[in-house]
Amino acid sequence: MNKRLMPDLPVFRKTAPVLWLFKMAWRDSRKNRSRLLLFTSSIVLGIAALVAVYSFRDNLQRDINNQAKNLTGADLVVVSRKEMSKSMTARLDTLGDERAKELSFISMLYFIKGEGSRLMQVKALEGNYPFYGEIETTPLVAAKEFKTGRNALVDKTVMLQFGAKPGDSIKVGHLNFAISGFLDNAPGQTGVTALVTPIVYIPMKYLKETGLAQAGSRINYFYYYKFKSESALQHTIRTIQPALEKEGAEFETVASKKQSTGRSFQDLSRFLALSGFVALLLGCIGVGSAIHVYIREKLAAISTLRCLGVRAWEAFFIYLIQVTVIGFIGAVIGAVLGTGIQFLLPMALKDFLPVEFTMQVSWMAISQGIITGVLISVLFALPSLLGVRNISPLNAIRLSFEESKPAAAPLKWLVYIAIIIFVWGFAYLQMENWMQATAFTGSILIAVLVFYSLSGLLLWLVRKTLPARAAYIWRQGFSNLYRPNNQTLMLIVAIGLSTMLIATLYFVQGLLIGKVSLSSGKSQANMLIFDIQSDQRSAVNALTKKQHLPVMSEVAVITMRIDEINGKTAAQLALKDSLSSKPKPAEQENQQPRESSARAFKSELRASYREELTGAEQVTSGKWVGRAKPGETIYVSLDERYAERINVKVGDKIQFNVQGTLIPTVVGSLRKIDWVRAQTNFRILFPSGVLEEAPQFFVLMTKVPDARVSAAYQATVVRAFPNVSVIDMGLLLKVLDELLGKISFVIRFMASFSMITGWIVLISAVRSSKNQRLKEIVLLRTIGAKSTQILAITAIEYLFLGVLSAAAGILMAMGGSWALAVFSFGSVFTPPVLPVLILFTGVTLFVVITGMLGSRGALSHPPLEVLRKDS
Repeated sequence: MNKRLMPDLPVFRKTAPVLWLFKMAWRDSRKNRSRLLLFTSSIVLGIAALVAVYSFRDNLQRDINNQAKNLTGADLVVVSRKEMSKSMTARLDTLGDERAKELSFISMLYFIKGEGSRLMQVKALEGNYPFYGEIETTPLVAAKEFKTGRNALVDKTVMLQFGAKPGDSIKVGHLNFAISGFLDNAPGQTGVTALVTPIVYIPMKYLKETGLAQAGSRINYFYYYKFKSESALQHTIRTIQPALEKEGAEFETVASKKQSTGRSFQDLSRFLALSGFVALLLGCIGVGSAIHVYIREKLAAISTLRCLGVRAWEAFFIYLIQVTVIGFIGAVIGAVLGTGIQFLLPMALKDFLPVEFTMQVSWMAISQGIITGVLISVLFALPSLLGVRNISPLNAIRLSFEESKPAAAPLKWLVYIAIIIFVWGFAYLQMENWMQATAFTGSILIAVLVFYSLSGLLLWLVRKTLPARAAYIWRQGFSNLYRPNNQTLMLIVAIGLSTMLIATLYFVQGLLIGKVSLSSGKSQANMLIFDIQSDQRSAVNALTKKQHLPVMSEVAVITMRIDEINGKTAAQLALKDSLSSKPKPAEQENQQPRESSARAFKSELRASYREELTGAEQVTSGKWVGRAKPGETIYVSLDERYAERINVKVGDKIQFNVQGTLIPTVVGSLRKIDWVRAQTNFRILFPSGVLEEAPQFFVLMTKVPDARVSAAYQATVVRAFPNVSVIDMGLLLKVLDELLGKISFVIRFMASFSMITGWIVLISAVRSSKNQRLKEIVLLRTIGAKSTQILAITAIEYLFLGVLSAAAGILMAMGGSWALAVFSFGSVFTPPVLPVLILFTGVTLFVVITGMLGSRGALSHPPLEVLRKDS
């Protein structure tokens, strides 16, 4: 044979050159590049989401590192929940080169001009804090001028809410202050914290005159220090740390602020990355299914190559090169798109960011995205590509193809195992915990398996229930779901998962809102008045009744601290915890960190007493004793979660320090508490007959009929009792609703990647089955089917597909939401009928319209054109 006639064929070589394999892959893809790019478009959005999240994470961490000093406002911050001892205060006054002090507490703010009131976080400030950054105000000079007189800075949102402006007067406690300006931003403040606890700054020198700093008031003490040298800061920390621990105080530095802030947003980044990864997995399922159809259509070409002497592995590598290249192209497109999308993430998360966010291209994030995209697209295509090795040359002359040999099965199973390991490895890199990574991987596998099973069950049910006498177009439309290469189950999974994400988000948000809708019940209180002193109790009670409002409950609150647990002090328990046997690293990694027993001594506690438990409390261990007899053991009841945190159980002894009086007790019972019920709940509950004479304040609960009465009642209470604070549950519900709205927006933003990916997978599946669809349409038109009948059959096919996908997704969402409601929220889940119908209808129409648009080309081809192509 003349070699000049066949210079490119590798027939006379033992193995084909690598360059020839690349050339052949290029030539073979000539007529299919648009299809291949459509296949890989399924992973573009998943890669885009990952690159956007990674870029956001890298940029945010850089900004946190650069702006950590502005977040803390000082080099060292000492925090205490109680007033320091005189000796400790004297020592603190000598620290640092510059120092400032802040007392922070919750109190009512009364707008004199508008006669409105609002619960605020009052910060009494002394000194030039912040030493780094600034308190942002409008006008700018207000940040300095408010310290010169009886002035205040008020959160801008609250100012706008009550129509206040600089120069107006507010009342804090017994004292009036002039508003110097709008408080735009404070060190470490975010949009969410401003929404939940808006701030008002006042000079500390006027705090005493307000009458709010009384014995029993819950005040947080902050001491700020600036150091000129790092060595002086480190020396101060080493020398003062033991004394701070003894006082039950804590400290924070710029370095610890970096770690804590970075850790908080690292959790957010992990969640966002896993959300993007779910979209990527969804796309890869589509890629794997589309490649399977593509290889089936390439049987004749592969068989011809085998006849010409191409080895099985060489044929495999030809198509592996194609998949790798299109995977790389898709990953690059996704990386470019993700780099652009990262500019949208700060807009979605702006209310949660404590720093000024700056944008930069993160090449590390781009590299990670591209590598992930190539690897995962190849992995999901390999099960179909491995079948190329078993295609016989005889397929070139046979109408049917040979089944894959069993020898290929072990390799496919190895690929499936590799996919699972890759998913687990990705989750582990995000979570850094093998148990959590295993749970995530397992949940993904279970979700896919359940979807496939549920989809198969729904298909079977429709097949069994569809009447045999149904019109032909209905029977044919449903039969098309079983068309070879139609990927029906894969499409139901892809579209159903997207539907499930959206439905679950809506259901869970509804559960949360329903759980905290305290003001909706006719018999439930919707206003809480606290910090009522003993000598004010009867007057507040009378004022409430004078306003024709019911006194639904009135509870005493006593401030105390833990002095000993089982005869051991804080120092002894801390030593015991440090000497106790530590778990092995593997065990330590997977255990939930438990609070040291010694930490129980640091917190100032609020407790109460009563004879009977409320409907929100249920004894889970031990026995509740409602009244203590003189001279006998005092049995207290603890919240079961709090008891677990401080490592205490029934029968343990706790000695409480009630403002100087030591009271020995025994843990008699543990309670499960429904904290969202509209009533006062306490982690520590005493029986009656013990604390009646202790220093205490009272909490009163009432119900107001509307916003007008609420505003009038609050104004009356604040004017008469400036130290008393009022919480409007209706306002609290609105704030929570707005907060959940912000959170759900972020989740919907990430879920949208999965939704769009499902849509792309649908388009890809429609395009990949186009040839098969053309042949069917030709046969139908040849035997006399009209165009309207063919259109109806196609529409019914996608109607069934949309109905089954939406039903599977919504059923899964209902199941998951029911489990959350029962096992996590302890409530009943009732799916909202109208939103479910809207989502079901929307998804179904979406699938029908997309399928019809994707099939319109097949409907317009003349029969002869198709027959000539096949001849």
